Amino acid sequence: MALHFSSAEFARRRHALLAAMARERLDAAFLFQQESMFWLSGYDTFGFCFFQCLVVKADGTMALLTRSADLRQAQHTSNLSDIRIWKDGRDANPARDLLELARDMGLAGKRIGVEFESYGLVAANGRKLEAAFSGIAELVDASLLVTRLRAVKSVEEIVHVRRAAFLSDAADKAALDLIRAGADEGDILAAQHNAIFSGGGDYPGNEFIIGSGRDALLCRYKSGRRKLDPDDQITLEFAGADRHYHAAIMRTVVVGKPRPLHIRYHEAAKDALLACEAALKPGNTAGDVFAAHARSFDAHGLSGHRLNACGYSLGAKFTPSWMDWPMFYEGNDWVLEPGMVMFAHMILMDSESETAMCLGRTYLVGEDGAEALNLPDLDLVLR
Repeated sequence: MALHFSSAEFARRRHALLAAMARERLDAAFLFQQESMFWLSGYDTFGFCFFQCLVVKADGTMALLTRSADLRQAQHTSNLSDIRIWKDGRDANPARDLLELARDMGLAGKRIGVEFESYGLVAANGRKLEAAFSGIAELVDASLLVTRLRAVKSVEEIVHVRRAAFLSDAADKAALDLIRAGADEGDILAAQHNAIFSGGGDYPGNEFIIGSGRDALLCRYKSGRRKLDPDDQITLEFAGADRHYHAAIMRTVVVGKPRPLHIRYHEAAKDALLACEAALKPGNTAGDVFAAHARSFDAHGLSGHRLNACGYSLGAKFTPSWMDWPMFYEGNDWVLEPGMVMFAHMILMDSESETAMCLGRTYLVGEDGAEALNLPDLDLVLR
């Protein structure tokens, strides 16, 4: 088996989940999030784009329902022994197969928590699931059950987080070594990925963001490349990934002569990031971190250029996004704890002047505050 954690670590996770299930009075859980399956059993696949479910009973019994294409994947990458297959076909309805599995496991008439908030359970299959179990068992939303447990990283997990941070810094250096007038965005992107893959890293949970000129104001990847002008700006957001654990960096680099706004906005972004860093301590909430971000930018007179969120948790994530819960936004009462890994990004997008400035790095929440895991130098980079 290609497992990345000790048997004691997996036992700890299962015990934590069973305790959480007991608190919620759940007889079983239907886990559809790939992150939950990986965390609990080591099961590693992108096959969650089809219907698959890990069933966990209150006594710790587990069984996986998946497709034939993922049978060997589950056998090789997980500690699961009970793996059931639903058959592809014109009239296939895997929700009915899950019902038969649930009956085999004695779950008829029981209270079952379901990860409804999941990329692995599209709305159409969710409706089939509820129809199949109607009158058979009580399905309740348990979407955050495992997510909350995953938010606090163990000692074994932090080893991979730190490795991901190392890879993110390697990708940052690879990009900076190439950024100059005339450089091709494709070469920059290729160098970043090469640094991560050659360092033993993984594919990230989503595409890297790369955009220059006007596209430096975008917060998402888009298709198409350009070469940098003598006076230009380029925004990069990327993550090192090790065993699916992520550590992200975001920055805007200025090529040629910086505009006065670049200097001003970078100073504001750095101030805001350090304010968030000071707020990243146990007992504070995710909303407190956002409030620090908002106060800092607003004090610089930049409330019209900031976003309504300024970061999120990172961990072992799968496509289509490396973003995890909790997120930093107004009023979020999720309490921070030691062991949480958080990415804080300060984003200023001035559409009128077409000026971008972003700055972000990944932190580990400790007993007394936050430790920056990557991007040790926060100065504005000029090329």
